[in-house]
Amino acid sequence: MIWLRLALLLAGLLLPGVSFGQDQPPTADPIGEGAATLIDDASGMPVPATVRLVVILTALTFLPAVLLVMTPFTRFVIVFSLMRQALGLQQAPPNQVLIGLALFMSALVMQPTLDVIQVQALDPFMAGDLQTGDAIRAALDPLREFMLANTRKTDLAAVMEMGRLPQPETLQDLPTSAVVSAFVLSELKTALVIAVKVYIPFLVIDIVVANVLLGMGMMVLPPIIISLPFKLMIFVLMDGWNLLVRSMAAGFAV
Repeated sequence: MIWLRLALLLAGLLLPGVSFGQDQPPTADPIGEGAATLIDDASGMPVPATVRLVVILTALTFLPAVLLVMTPFTRFVIVFSLMRQALGLQQAPPNQVLIGLALFMSALVMQPTLDVIQVQALDPFMAGDLQTGDAIRAALDPLREFMLANTRKTDLAAVMEMGRLPQPETLQDLPTSAVVSAFVLSELKTALVIAVKVYIPFLVIDIVVANVLLGMGMMVLPPIIISLPFKLMIFVLMDGWNLLVRSMAAGFAV
């Protein structure tokens, strides 16, 4: 009997909802009440405002992809990286500095296009004058014009041939996917051409220093250690960063 009484007592302690549920009042659920309050507040908001907010937050997730394939960011970051390699530097300037410089140079080059997007698409969309689809089309038009102005005809023809696309009557009939692909191919080619032109002078310095060291019999000392100060001195004296950035920015048709 003692064991039976102990078992009943433990059951009452461990299962209070079963043994004493009829005597206790139901407890409040703060999480459920908070969720219900948020739902009530959200239901009172105007639908267009909430939809616009969701669309903007969703569009932000595509911002890195747009930055890579629809802006000059690819050209800048490739040339800067190969420029650092041509100088013989490994981690100076660091990747964060080069990416930040490429990002702000891309925004500077595309400032006229961004102003048109803000006037034609962003401001009317935020004011509720444009629907989501119309705002996206209005924002894509200036971007397409910028990309087409900086795309080689051969790259565009190659992309259309690969995609088996029919010959369009006007540039507006070109699909955006073909325009973006051709623009990226053109940017990659242009970046490598600029990098080769920048790389060759420093390669000549390395060859000259290596031949001098070989003629002096100093074959143990790596030539890059001797040529690095000379390359840095020449690059600084000729204001290399300024010339490089100016020449790349001037190569874009806005």
